[in-house]
Amino acid sequence: MKSARHQAILDLIEQHPIDRQEDLLAHLREEGFDVTQATVSRDIRELQLVKTATADGRYRYVPASASGKVTHSPSRFEMLFRESVLKVDYAGNTVLVKCFSGMANAACEVFDAKQWDNVVGTLSGDDTFFILMRTPEAAAEICKQLQQYTRRG
Repeated sequence: MKSARHQAILDLIEQHPIDRQEDLLAHLREEGFDVTQATVSRDIRELQLVKTATADGRYRYVPASASGKVTHSPSRFEMLFRESVLKVDYAGNTVLVKCFSGMANAACEVFDAKQWDNVVGTLSGDDTFFILMRTPEAAAEICKQLQQYTRRG
């Protein structure tokens, strides 16, 4: 069932300019798959789908690479962060990364692919992702590090 659903997802994103999990969920249900938002989110992560800009300035899901294994160069991280992130701030142990609409998942994914000290975990939405740090000092430090990759730098 999972492999059939994954293949359906790949077919759907090729046929339709899908840019939101909710739209993918609706298409899957039309195809007869009884899935939840959490399942779609997990499938996107497992298939390593990323959002990319189209010629008309919109976004759509595409496979990150044909090989299935994503490797991120430092320049990819810097480019994606600079183009996606509006601001980085923190309060206590939590870092907020505010992104352009639809870009938080991609920015969080390249963040997660790098090695960071004192990161407990991340949580991503549509235009924001959060980083949970072990200490407020670690949050302040990573906030400072990430701010160099924003447009305001």
